[in-house]
Amino acid sequence: MDAGCVLHFNIVLCYVILSSGVWTWRTVLWVAIGWTVGISLGMLSCIYVATLHENDLWFSNIKEVEREISFRTECGLYYSYYKQMLRAPSIQQGLSELINDNATESKRTINLLRRMNIYQEVFLGVLYRILPIQAYLEPVYFYIYTVFSLQAVYVIALFITSWLLSGSWLAGALTGVWYILNRVDTTRVEFTISLRENWSLPFFALQIAAITCYLRPHLKPIQQKVVLWLMFLATLCFCLTWQFNQFILLVQALIFFTLDCLDLISTEQVTCLYLVQVSSLLSVWLLQFCNSMILGSLALSFIVAALFVKHFQVRPNTYRMFLLKPQGFDWFQALQLRSDEHIFKFIKSKFGLGPTRDFDASLYLCEEAFGLLPLDTFDRLAGTLLAYPYLVTLIVLLFVCAFFRCDSSAVGRPPKGRCEARPICMRADVAYNLLHTVFFGLLALGTMRMKYLWTGHMCAFAAYGVCGKELWSLCLNMIHCNTKTKLRLIRYTLPLVILCFLYYKFWPKLMTEVSELREFYDPDTVELMTWISSKTPKKAVFAGSMQLLAGIKLCTGRVLTNHPHYEDRALRERTKQVYQIYAQQSPEEVHGILRAAGADFVVMEDSICYERRHGRGCRLRDLLDLANGHIMDGPGDNDPDLVHATHPRFCESIKTDGPAYTALFTRVFQNKTFHVYKLKRGKKRAKADREPVAMEDRTQ
Repeated sequence: MDAGCVLHFNIVLCYVILSSGVWTWRTVLWVAIGWTVGISLGMLSCIYVATLHENDLWFSNIKEVEREISFRTECGLYYSYYKQMLRAPSIQQGLSELINDNATESKRTINLLRRMNIYQEVFLGVLYRILPIQAYLEPVYFYIYTVFSLQAVYVIALFITSWLLSGSWLAGALTGVWYILNRVDTTRVEFTISLRENWSLPFFALQIAAITCYLRPHLKPIQQKVVLWLMFLATLCFCLTWQFNQFILLVQALIFFTLDCLDLISTEQVTCLYLVQVSSLLSVWLLQFCNSMILGSLALSFIVAALFVKHFQVRPNTYRMFLLKPQGFDWFQALQLRSDEHIFKFIKSKFGLGPTRDFDASLYLCEEAFGLLPLDTFDRLAGTLLAYPYLVTLIVLLFVCAFFRCDSSAVGRPPKGRCEARPICMRADVAYNLLHTVFFGLLALGTMRMKYLWTGHMCAFAAYGVCGKELWSLCLNMIHCNTKTKLRLIRYTLPLVILCFLYYKFWPKLMTEVSELREFYDPDTVELMTWISSKTPKKAVFAGSMQLLAGIKLCTGRVLTNHPHYEDRALRERTKQVYQIYAQQSPEEVHGILRAAGADFVVMEDSICYERRHGRGCRLRDLLDLANGHIMDGPGDNDPDLVHATHPRFCESIKTDGPAYTALFTRVFQNKTFHVYKLKRGKKRAKADREPVAMEDRTQ
């Protein structure tokens, strides 16, 4: 995968060179300096996040179990498959175990390569086994260094994008510096290493750079073909490494549609862009063993409809109305897809279009990451001087785009791609990046977690505003003093002044940050994992919270009832049932649920049972009470249709060791944070427990 990254930006480099004009030794030297700066900034970003990760955990000196615990929540689940590939007797057997996995979900055999986006773990597992590096580099370092290296690719891709837009590598330098200084808002890779977005966003940035290059004027046909191949490879890697790729590509398809409606790109260009998306999605569909979520995605439905209409040359108004109809929803219902219906429930609930008691939707809505973008984000962005040029560039270009649209309508729509015929020029590559930042900015404002799709590109877009020719020419024309000398002076002086200011203000802070030393400390979780590994059977099945169970699988290899990868309807239903341990339920009901899921042990966490992180109505126990129709505990209002539960809260009452609980559960471990109970097998219930399980879905 690293080789693919190098191939991507090397091809882009070639086409930056090929797309330029006459070359002199000064130009070659200037470009060489630019590339040296770009690669240096990429490496600096990589070293920076790796140092922060090491300093925060003292990763090189903690125990192996502590290292694995540091892969929290779903990160631990993904890393466990890399570990599984390394421990398999052979590569073939490792792949077979992933394709026929019966340890991730108890009493179910699932194809992990179909269900999850873990090809990156498979690739790294195979690569580590075949490379002669085992004696020099531990497996965990090979994994995390690969992810950190992708940050270098990310910064270099943004560097290329701003360089292509502005024509100056100083814009790329400004982009890289802004990206690093705004690390809190541009990436979280140093503490969520295995998250899918940390793998996919560098490829997404490469794809944006390829699109920007493809839409540049005066590109030769052979250059366009090679850039399209680059675009396809970047899109393929992006889609293969993140399960939410279809929603991102849908937004991007809408951007292409808007460019087409504004007559900013040719029919051939928009068709090629759509075909790249379709071919990438279909390739991932095949690699993921014909995953129905991809085939029934809204992105694919929209693109197919757009290509169909353009092929038959439907009238523009009909074309627009056809695409605006919910074709994707019809296709979604026709395939009877249920895997990602929780996303639509979340969107409906977020905008007040549906019920808010749905457990899955509420689970997302109550997380800060899925709320609105906090206002303090803009304070941080303004503190690094990023927000000001970004907003000015955005406003000016939106005005130019609106004026350009009105002017092109008035003059009878000159041929696409010919700015010379218009009073104000709007290049296609600039227009794409403008719409990209607008669309993804709106997405980030509505959902905070999506800001990482926006803020990195924001750095490149703002740098273009500072160093671009078009904006400064427009400003100088307005005051009637536009000359090449003044334009060049502004374009080169202003970014240097900003870079000097940022160095003076933030370099001491960066040095202080990288010198701060901390150490991993979670003795309760370490004690729990050690006990499970030494005191329970290797085939034991554990129930509990999704986040904790991911760590149990990674650290102990035990079988799980549920896990954090929430993209399956049957798993979501099982998770809701297992979570009844935190609801107001009888011991008999909870025991029956856990036995039906095949659990031998259940782990309960005081941090969830007595949760204080969320406010009333968003605590996990509140979501369960609302879903069960029960009145929430604690002071506050309740809806009139809710009723009092007939049983106390299970996670609290089981600690009293009452007869009803000890008859079904035996406490086998406890510390300050965790309580583990072993389920007793009642003779009368044994047959009843087995029969419902036999009806569970075995075809996943």
